[in-house]
Amino acid sequence: MSNFAVIRHYHFDKKDSDEIGNAVTEVFVPLLKGCNGFIKYYWIDNGFGEGISVGIFKTKEDGEASNSLAAEFSRNYLSGLVIQKPEITVGKILSHD
Repeated sequence: MSNFAVIRHYHFDKKDSDEIGNAVTEVFVPLLKGCNGFIKYYWIDNGFGEGISVGIFKTKEDGEASNSLAAEFSRNYLSGLVIQKPEITVGKILSHD
């Protein structure tokens, strides 16, 4: 049985990196851990105003359901910090070690 990844690509002012990272760690990750099918989550900040989140879920539906939670979190905690809507990709994990 394959798992699914949800990848979101965010754009923001690099001066807001710490504030965004703290909100993700302290607020979003605990919410995400309560989602059906949640397996793992990563927040990656390139230091130049771009961030990538990678969530791993048991099913595609579980992963897609996390998108509404992420949108609500962004509205409530990242309003004014994120420059544009994130680019979102959901797909089956075909290879890993």
